[in-house]
Amino acid sequence: MITIAELRAKNGKMSQRALAREIDTTQTSISNWEKDPLSMNAENIVKLCLYFNVTSDEILGIKKE
Repeated sequence: MITIAELRAKNGKMSQRALAREIDTTQTSISNWEKDPLSMNAENIVKLCLYFNVTSDEILGIKKE
């Protein structure tokens, strides 16, 4: 699993507020998702995947065995 905080750090230490602006949401939402990734809805998972060029499995911590 790769966390949103890790993705932000890899992207030039991006702030929660800056990410929120990029994907059209609030800083509070980003903060909540970092605490509980499973609280995101599908639309926001897709936005994060497209923005950071990662898969939903990576964000949600799904491992295929």
